[in-house]
Amino acid sequence: MNKNKLQTSAILNDLLSVNNRIWMAPLTRCRADNPEAAVGDLQAEYYAQRAPAGLIISEATVVNEYGYGYVNVPGIHTQAQVEGWKKVTAAVHHANGKIFCQLWHVGRISHPDFLGGKTPVSASAINHHGTAHTKTGPKETVTPHALTIEEIQQTVRDFQKAAANALEAGFDGVEIHSSNGYLFHQFFVNSSNLRTDIYGGSIENKTRLLFEVLDAVAEVIPMERVGLRLNPMMDGHGGIVVDEETAATFDYIVERLNDYKLAYLHLTRPGASSDKPYFINDVIGHYRKLYKGFLVANGGYDHASGEAELAANRADAIAYGKLFISNPNLPKAFAEGLPLKEWDVKTFYTPGPVGLTDY
Repeated sequence: MNKNKLQTSAILNDLLSVNNRIWMAPLTRCRADNPEAAVGDLQAEYYAQRAPAGLIISEATVVNEYGYGYVNVPGIHTQAQVEGWKKVTAAVHHANGKIFCQLWHVGRISHPDFLGGKTPVSASAINHHGTAHTKTGPKETVTPHALTIEEIQQTVRDFQKAAANALEAGFDGVEIHSSNGYLFHQFFVNSSNLRTDIYGGSIENKTRLLFEVLDAVAEVIPMERVGLRLNPMMDGHGGIVVDEETAATFDYIVERLNDYKLAYLHLTRPGASSDKPYFINDVIGHYRKLYKGFLVANGGYDHASGEAELAANRADAIAYGKLFISNPNLPKAFAEGLPLKEWDVKTFYTPGPVGLTDY
């Protein structure tokens, strides 16, 4: 691993001048166990421990009251939440780190228990018949409410406000969470979007929400401070199904993103290969050819495989998830060949410091 300061693309140079290409992927930890759904001192310690990462991407952070779908996840749509995140960003910056806030809306993955009894929202009224893990136990998801045009426009404004809140909270930038079966992804694919208006039907229409959000966010934060996450070949999770149109949809998204001069594009590669003729098994290689900006690869990498991607110029940074949970100073461990600690799955989402700040 080259320990010298990495000079990234022109887009990232002034913003980050990151110290390494080992980035911390967004990791839901479910520790905002308070009525405000706010982070605090515990999360400040957790993220500061991991400041050696080239860039920290925060846990997914909810942009409005309809965006929740998991127990004790934080938001960034109230002043109390902004104040809590200020503690985190100050601690990370004090430790010479950089941190982006991942902006999140789960869409139909939610349950009325998270929404004060209200119905979850999505592109169309299609229940994917999944399981929501509520405070009172697992429950089957319900048929969501198809967002109206007016509600979509409000959601766009909510993402814009969340981006502005993130800047107020001291974040270096934001990442739009447009993957993993959540709201944007639900608009992208035919298995969850049967709309016949300007947000459904054609590829341009199904991706319209994403680009409207990017345009709105650009009014409050420079695009050079905005990242975007995609999981193009996610298949079978959360009711998302890869079909004959999926590759063309994501090709359209990625090629159009070249006009936005983002800080980076963050791609998750498939967890398993597929023999579907229209499935892209090599997501990183495929989109490296299409995307002209800074590309971040994620998805089950270890040190050797991550280094191989960088050496082959297939990616500009590697985002590691679980390895950063149990190895706060992962760049040093990689550089010096130190033994890596194992993570404890049982404490991924439990309250308190155990499994969070005690590695």
